[in-house]
Amino acid sequence: MDCTLNAPNLAQQPVSVTRKMAASLPELRAVAQAKGLTIHHLGAGYPNPEVTDPRGFIAHEQAFFEHLRQAEGINDPTALPEYLRESYAYTDTLGPVSPRESFAAVYGADWRVDIDPAKLLPTVGATGGISLLCSLFERPGTPVAYITDAPTYAGFVARAALCQHARIYSVDMDEEGPHPDGLREAVRRARADGFFVPFYYTVPDGHNPAGFSFSTARRHEILEIVRAEGLLIVEDAPYVYISYAEPSERPQPFVALDPTRTVHLFTGSKIGLPGPRVGFAYTKAVVEIENRTRAPLAELLLTEASADILFHNPQALRSFESLLFDESFQRRDSLWPVAEKKLAVYRENRTVLLDGLEAKLGAHPDRFRWTEPQAGFFSVFTFLDPAVVTDDAFVAKLVAEHGVVVIPMYDFYPPDARRRNPQAGLNQLRLSFCFTESVGKKRVADLTAAVAAFADAALAVG
Repeated sequence: MDCTLNAPNLAQQPVSVTRKMAASLPELRAVAQAKGLTIHHLGAGYPNPEVTDPRGFIAHEQAFFEHLRQAEGINDPTALPEYLRESYAYTDTLGPVSPRESFAAVYGADWRVDIDPAKLLPTVGATGGISLLCSLFERPGTPVAYITDAPTYAGFVARAALCQHARIYSVDMDEEGPHPDGLREAVRRARADGFFVPFYYTVPDGHNPAGFSFSTARRHEILEIVRAEGLLIVEDAPYVYISYAEPSERPQPFVALDPTRTVHLFTGSKIGLPGPRVGFAYTKAVVEIENRTRAPLAELLLTEASADILFHNPQALRSFESLLFDESFQRRDSLWPVAEKKLAVYRENRTVLLDGLEAKLGAHPDRFRWTEPQAGFFSVFTFLDPAVVTDDAFVAKLVAEHGVVVIPMYDFYPPDARRRNPQAGLNQLRLSFCFTESVGKKRVADLTAAVAAFADAALAVG
């Protein structure tokens, strides 16, 4: 008896390059180790274990919760504190009020934004915010086009591909951000093709995977275009606090430049811990909906969220709130001191990568180049020899013959970018300097060895 379900409207989606690499890595690692090679990690974009040790966070969290209990003035030791009841009960889709108020105050002060806590919508990390936005604009069933960079975050491409009536129109970039003329042309071409265009999605700070941050001048150009064309900017901001720029040179995020034209997606994964998946979506945008009614986008997203995740995890949100208070349980003036503890590791890792590449490959500017990230976890390495093709076989060879794990860039380019240029990304690799399996001096030694092994491999193949 055939028990197969007939579902002709479903289609198998392509597997992302990072998932393909994760699936193939055990076999490749076995091949490399059989040859006596050490495995060097320059592929994973994970927070470093040295900055995600939860023990200090847990101790501070528990002390913060005890502070909340004492602040309630409860004398009966058997009584249930309100914070504890709330942390393990159903809550509104917006989650507890206090974490939103604390986040609005601290984050708003850091980026000079007047954040309304009532418009802060909890999300399951920034990825949850992406899914929520796509769901909102896809639900009417009309053809929808998303504008994004080429290359762009693979998670966004994967989410957009789930909708059969959605299409990505991508924009090529230079060292400052997307080409302004290309952005304008992509919007107009999508509309001419019959698509509704709700937003332009990007990661302007520590771009994943491009490995640079947009210039301030380019940000203003982008804002002028989206204002003139009548669409939103969806600003994915996981790396705003993983910044290597001097404080006076840190660019303002789009939400600080125009919160009425921006949907800002924050995640606590990099500034806090990745596991709890705490994030927020924030916008002051107003959109015109059916019957020419104007509605705050935040309210539409809240309605969408209530159908997706009716009850967010209040305990995770209250735990994240503890990060916003110092050891004296005073609300912080800024998150930068928290970030600095992580930046000490990532800044050192970045230096190891850039100095190692320069030492071994700097004498060959005609053969190689790489980006110098102002934020984030990545540098894009480019082979200038047209004979080098960084496809799956090339990456597998790096692991099997040199023990070096990297991620190819080609899969970060949306389908239309590859149609424009079939060779897009096929001479590039994304190098991650964030992750090692070790800490302290061994972390530095392991990363130094990984960069040296990669540089030797690059000289051998390119």
